[in-house]
Formats: sequence, C-alpha cells, structure tokens
Amino acid sequence: MTRSTLARRLPPILLALAASALIAGCGTGSSHHTPAQENQKVDAANSSPYRGTALSSPFAKPDLLLTDTSGKPFDLREQTAGKSTLIFFGYTNCPDVCPTIMGDISVALSKQPAAVQENTRVVFITTDPARDTPDKLGSWLAAFGKNFTGLSGDLEQVKKAALSLGISVEDPQTHHDGTVTSSHGAQVAAFWPSDDKAHVIYTSGTTLDDFLHDLPLLANSTRS
Repeated sequence: MTRSTLARRLPPILLALAASALIAGCGTGSSHHTPAQENQKVDAANSSPYRGTALSSPFAKPDLLLTDTSGKPFDLREQTAGKSTLIFFGYTNCPDVCPTIMGDISVALSKQPAAVQENTRVVFITTDPARDTPDKLGSWLAAFGKNFTGLSGDLEQVKKAALSLGISVEDPQTHHDGTVTSSHGAQVAAFWPSDDKAHVIYTSGTTLDDFLHDLPLLANSTRS
C-alpha cells in the first residue's frame, strides 16, 4: 500500500499517524515519527489528559467476525462491548515491535487496581493468519495475561479493519532465505467502554509509563 493510497482513503487527522505504519514492519524492527506526528502528540498533550494521541472524532470499532484462540467465532463488537478495549495488529513471529508493545501493556495492566483490570481487554489481531493458528496465538499470548485475546481470520477483512483505524497492514512477504515478515503499523487503538469507539491512538513511541498513566482513564472513559 502506498502513501498516496492512504491519503485517498484516510481522514486528514489520521494521515500523520498512518505515515509511520508503512515503515514500522516487524521484519525490519524499525520505526519512525514524522514531524506532523510529533506535533499531534504535543497538541493532544495540551488538550487532553491522555498521553496517547486523542482523536477529535472517535472511530467506530471494526465490525469483524474472527476466530479466537479456542477456535470459536469471535464477534469483535459484541464480545468486547462495554469494555475498555485496546486493539493491536501484529504477528507472533515479530522479533521486536509486537512483543515489546504487548509486554508494556501487560506490565502496565498488572499494576492497575482490580476494577481497571476487569474492565480492560487487549485484542491482538494477527496479520499473518497462515502461520498464526489459534493454538499458536494462544500459546504466545498466554505469557501476557488473561486479559489478552488473540484473533485470526481473513487477511483482506483484517486489512480493511485496520485501515479504518488509520493502521496499515500489508501481505506477509517470504524472503529468499525462507523467512517471512509482515509489515504493519505499530499503533494501538484504544476504545472507550462507554461508547465502544476509539478515542485514543498510541504510536510506537509510547512508553510503559504512558500506558500506566492512561489505562485507568480509558477504563473510566473520562477526559478529566
């Protein structure tokens, strides 16, 4: 997917966030922040209690029917309704970005009061469904905690869902040495439990302390 394609499909507010998605693939382990993206972070910090990027217009939760780690159908909207939901697109063979972000969220969540933990769900949607079977997803996510749900399904549907949130997902690429990489955005989309819409986006520069600070706010759906 090219930058011009993203520009045609995404609202202006998400263009800066999506720009880094094209080069934040786990295969390279690299990430990048554009000046516009950094400016959005500053603007959000000045007008919002969140350390993530607050969206002036929230986005609907993707309407997806996927498969969970037990092999059962999982209706994303229905089965996460009324919960603070963090959605991330990645894959289990990712050497750096995915485990780092999931690990930071896991540690931050483990330090929250019971009420916040109970009202928070983390959804990991694979961008490599051919290799990330339900069993493999389940085994990989088990290390992060019971609040983590792994989902797999049709990659084209997953790509469309990600794009609706300003997140780029590309088809996995097999290299000459047999390794497979999946280029995807490193953003985490955070949905409030009060309206099931994404009000905050976290980029690859988000720290453990940022998640520690924001998880209670997300669970309570408050800007104050």
